[in-house]
Amino acid sequence: MKQLFSLSSCVSRIFAVIIFCTSCTLAQQPKQWVTYAGGEGPGKGKHIVLISGDEEYRSEEALPMLGKILARRYGFKCTVLFAVDPKTGHINVETLDNIPGLENLQTADLMVIFTRFRELPDEQMKYIDDYIRKGKPVIGLRTATHAFYYKKNPANQYAKYSFNSKIKGWEDGFGRKILGETWINHHGKHGKEGTRGLINGIVKDEKNPVLNGVADIWGPTDVYTVRELPGDTRVLVYGQSTNGLSPDSNVNLNKSVMPVSWIRTYQGENGQTGRVFASTVGASIDFKSEDLRRLFVNATFWCLGMESKIPEKADVDVIGEYNPTMFGYDLFKKGVLPSAYELK
Repeated sequence: MKQLFSLSSCVSRIFAVIIFCTSCTLAQQPKQWVTYAGGEGPGKGKHIVLISGDEEYRSEEALPMLGKILARRYGFKCTVLFAVDPKTGHINVETLDNIPGLENLQTADLMVIFTRFRELPDEQMKYIDDYIRKGKPVIGLRTATHAFYYKKNPANQYAKYSFNSKIKGWEDGFGRKILGETWINHHGKHGKEGTRGLINGIVKDEKNPVLNGVADIWGPTDVYTVRELPGDTRVLVYGQSTNGLSPDSNVNLNKSVMPVSWIRTYQGENGQTGRVFASTVGASIDFKSEDLRRLFVNATFWCLGMESKIPEKADVDVIGEYNPTMFGYDLFKKGVLPSAYELK
């Protein structure tokens, strides 16, 4: 009997050690996303999930900056997700098939997406698909027009999201179906021409609240080619190519203007109508423009049906330091954990 008791006690101790070691291992694992707690303000009780993951335009820098403003200045709870190398836990924008934390979309009131050519596993992509099926609001930045590309698995159930989809009802994928346009081409000279924002005077005169306090937009990223947008789309800002990458560069009068920011709606499978704001400007370096930050804050309120609460001139001063990296391939900061973007 004593031997049995001793054996039982030994087994219990072994299990206790295993559980302790497992807990320690989990505790040592780096956080794979960041959350900025909401507080007092018009956004209190609303949850925004911001999804980064592109190789060129530093979405991993832009979205934490935007999330901090929305959380600290307006009370929204903001969760920012990143492309993460599963082997190291570091942010790695070239990891095309891993964005941890997409389950946060289950409680999201708004999805902000800034990804490029992602091919996510089904267990992650299902959360985006569920969100879209419900017809919930979406904000898409720059490469979100070509947010997904099912190159390896073109027969996948989520391949309809691919920017070049030929699936009936989802032609040109998520970009065209939800945002209004997919990837077509560079209208401006990439890396040589910037974008001067031209506010749509008609919409401005109509006192559209998304344009409250928005007058001067310039960014060094070039204008994208945009075809005719779907019927219910309202263009807020057009883009004129500039001859150079500085704010005082002259505009290129030999090129036509293109829509760069617009609003529209889409319908989910449940019949619910979701509001959409899309912008082909929005690289981290573009967000040095105060009025561009203001446009996105205003659009957040509008997408959530809170346009009556859009300030006449929203406070969009950045929280802490913001020194965005210039766009370009292989220029992202290496060895950075998501926790580096936590609010101090």
